[in-house]
Amino acid sequence: MTTTFPSIPYLDWIIGRADEVTHDLATSDLRPSSTFDGIVPPSLAGLPDPTDTSLPAQLATRYDVPESCVLVTPGATQANLLAACALLDRVEHRSAEADDADARRPQVLVEKPGYQPLCKTPAALGARVDRFLRPPEFNHALEPHRIESAATESFAYATVSNRHNPSGRLATRVELAEMARHAADAGGFLLVDEVYAPYVDPADDGPFGGVSAAGLPNVVVTGSLTKFYGLGGLRVGWLVGPKEIVDRARDASMHLPGVAEPSRKLARRALHNNERLESAARAHLSANHELLAAFVAERPNLDGRIHAGGTFALLEHETHDGDDIVDAALDADVLVVPGRFFERPDAFRVSLGGDPEAMAAALDAFGAVLDEL
Repeated sequence: MTTTFPSIPYLDWIIGRADEVTHDLATSDLRPSSTFDGIVPPSLAGLPDPTDTSLPAQLATRYDVPESCVLVTPGATQANLLAACALLDRVEHRSAEADDADARRPQVLVEKPGYQPLCKTPAALGARVDRFLRPPEFNHALEPHRIESAATESFAYATVSNRHNPSGRLATRVELAEMARHAADAGGFLLVDEVYAPYVDPADDGPFGGVSAAGLPNVVVTGSLTKFYGLGGLRVGWLVGPKEIVDRARDASMHLPGVAEPSRKLARRALHNNERLESAARAHLSANHELLAAFVAERPNLDGRIHAGGTFALLEHETHDGDDIVDAALDADVLVVPGRFFERPDAFRVSLGGDPEAMAAALDAFGAVLDEL
C-alpha cells in the first residue's frame, strides 16, 4: 500500500483565519471568546482532580465498555487516522490476492456532503474512497441501503459524522444501528465521528449526554474534548470499538506522538468535574442555537434547516453562491465557511461556537452583509 499525505484544502483555508477577523462564524467548538496565557484553561482552574482513576478508565465508564476497548489519542483527527489504520489493515490482507490492482485497495465509503479529512485520511493510507449520499432534499438523512449499493468486495468501512458535519443533523442510535447492520452485511465496519454528538439540550442518557453508536456490533466511534468541552488546546481525543480493532489502532499509535501527560491530567480533571462543565456547555449551546435559529427564521432569502439544538448549519442564499457570500462576509471582517469544502458550492456553513454575546454581534455584522447583497 502506498502512503502519501496531500494537503487538505479545507484545513489549509481555515487554519489561522479566525484570528484574523473580528467576527468568527466558522469555528464550531464551544470555546470562551478570550484567550489566556496560563497553562490551565480557565474552565478547569481550581477544580479538584480525581485520585483513583485513569483517563481510559473514565472514558470506559462513560461509554459502558471495557477499558481495553478505549484508546486515548492526541485529538479526534488522530483517532480517525488510527481507526482507519486498524480497519484498513484487516481488509488489506483479505483482498491481497485480487487480480485487479484497484480491487486490491480496501474500499472506504464516506458520506456526502462530508468533512474533508474523513475522505483524505483513508485515501492517504492507500484506500479507494467512494461516496454515498446524504440527500439534501431529505435534510441529509442517513439511508442505510446506500452502503450495500456502493460496497465492493474489498469494502472496509463506512464513515458518518453525528451530528452531521456540515448540516448539523443528529441521527438516533436506532438509525446508527441500522447503518452498522448494513455495513456488517457488506463485510465491513461503521466509523462514527461523534465530536458533535453531545450537542443536545436537554442531555440524553448517552456518553456526554448525547447519542452514541458505541457498543454496537461492527462500530468504532471517535470523540474529543475539543468541541463540547471547548478544550481544544489539550489535544485529547479517543476511539472506542471492539478490542481487536482498538488493539490494531494501539499498535499503529506507537508510530505517532502520544498525548502529553499534562493534557492527560487536565482531561482527567475535566471528566471528573463533568456535571459543572457540561451544564455550562449546554447553557452556551442553547443560547447559540436560539440565536442561529432566529437569525435564519428572520431571513426569507436564506434556506437551510436548523436542527434542534444545533449551533451550525449549511445554508443557501437565494441569489448568491457560497463563495459570493464568503467573500462579501470577509470584506466586512466576518468569517463563514465556503460550502465547496463540503461539496456544496451553492452553500456556506455558519457555526456559532463563541460566547453568545460575541455570536450575537457576529450575526448582526453578517446580517448587514446580507442586507447589502
